[in-house]
Amino acid sequence: MYMIPAMTDSSSAIFQDDGLKRCAWPKTDPLYVAYHDTEWGVPEYDDRALFEKLLLDGFQAGLSWITILRKRDNFRKAFDGFVPEKIVRYSPKKIEKLMLDAGIVRNRMKIEGAVLSARAYLDAMDKGPGFSTLLWDFVDGEPQQHRIKATGQTPTESPESKAMSKELIKRGFKFVGPTIVYAFMQATGMVNDHLVSCHRHDACAKLARPR
Repeated sequence: MYMIPAMTDSSSAIFQDDGLKRCAWPKTDPLYVAYHDTEWGVPEYDDRALFEKLLLDGFQAGLSWITILRKRDNFRKAFDGFVPEKIVRYSPKKIEKLMLDAGIVRNRMKIEGAVLSARAYLDAMDKGPGFSTLLWDFVDGEPQQHRIKATGQTPTESPESKAMSKELIKRGFKFVGPTIVYAFMQATGMVNDHLVSCHRHDACAKLARPR
């Protein structure tokens, strides 16, 4: 079953050793805590960065996010920094090389799907409206500020994630089902799903660009 970070624990925010109250899902894993505190829920507007995060969420399907997070540097090296112009030119030989790379998730469908997604990305950039604009338009260009009090209240999809998924699939992107897309929206700050009691909720809300 595909799980987003916020669904791994049913409790409310918890205090940790540094005295800060956080969402429960990072627990005490230093890598996970750092990701929670510096990346998750921060509004991301850069086209290429959004593309990288969407591909990584696709690779997460069926796995836990911490598995991908621990392999992220390996992914970046293996996939040429997630530069779409490079990925779209991957040959069968390159794909076979990736299939032998133990540092990433060796799933042929996902690897080949990344190439197809790169092609769809470039098409959105060349013909419009641009990747970032395409995605952010589904939330009217502004992060949705949710006020979730307990982790068990966190949704796994939304009308916006369903609509975005449908559009991305139509454009040729792969591994972009509504649940994957919602996790992507959480990670990139299109929705603020930090618990209201978490110290990052208000901090992320202040980072949102005006419409």
